[in-house]
Amino acid sequence: MDQHRAIPPGYMTVGQLAKKMNTTVRTLQYYDKQGLLSPSAESGGGRRLYTDKDVIQLHQIQSLKFLGFSLDDIKNRLVALETPAQVAEALAGQAELIRTQITSLSQALGAIEALESEVLAMDSVDFRKYAAIIVSLQIKNEYYGLIKHFDDETLEQFTNRFSGNQDGAAAITQAINAVLDKAIQFQKDGLQPESEDGQKLAKEFWDAILEVTGGDTSLIPMLAELVENADDNGNWKKKQDIANCFIEPALGAYFDALGINPFEQEETT
Repeated sequence: MDQHRAIPPGYMTVGQLAKKMNTTVRTLQYYDKQGLLSPSAESGGGRRLYTDKDVIQLHQIQSLKFLGFSLDDIKNRLVALETPAQVAEALAGQAELIRTQITSLSQALGAIEALESEVLAMDSVDFRKYAAIIVSLQIKNEYYGLIKHFDDETLEQFTNRFSGNQDGAAAITQAINAVLDKAIQFQKDGLQPESEDGQKLAKEFWDAILEVTGGDTSLIPMLAELVENADDNGNWKKKQDIANCFIEPALGAYFDALGINPFEQEETT
């Protein structure tokens, strides 16, 4: 009782502040230790005392923590947040961070769900294929469903080509998809595969295929067979089939113009 009478008017103990702000004494002691919220005074008996100004600062800490700011961020921002414009700027920065986190988490969730489906479609546990599927998902490769059908040689080729260069792999994937989309559009427009645009497209497609296979054209028939025999390719296979109606004759004309047939060359070597 004497201790309570010794507290000057307008001050409160750490226990009273904790009760008032629905937190714990231990949390307030931690904030004090971290330099976030130190008592404004000390009683004659050595009790740490807080004021209404400390209550306002604790409100700020709790609000920023709820909004996802780390304690280090809060510590750095507590001094600066003195005007509405400064508060708004801090909130805008945190909102952008949260949006980035939401995008990242959404992508991770999509990858987990896709990998789960692929795992259940496989007969045995194969962590090398799981890793290859994850890489394929990271580079936004629509063809990740084929990986579970890969033999050891094809899987090794895929891993060597893409695992250490995801940016390059993503660019190749985007290039191939862009070619497929162009081929479909060219068909709709009535463009001939032998036309100048058709031949430019054939070159783009062939360059992308050589990038995918590392120049080993013996892999192409094997990959094509996987595409043909896999029973779970979905819409992207239909898209490729439609595009091939333009790409195949365009490639034929392209190879004729160059005077080569890379597939025959492969067979004779």
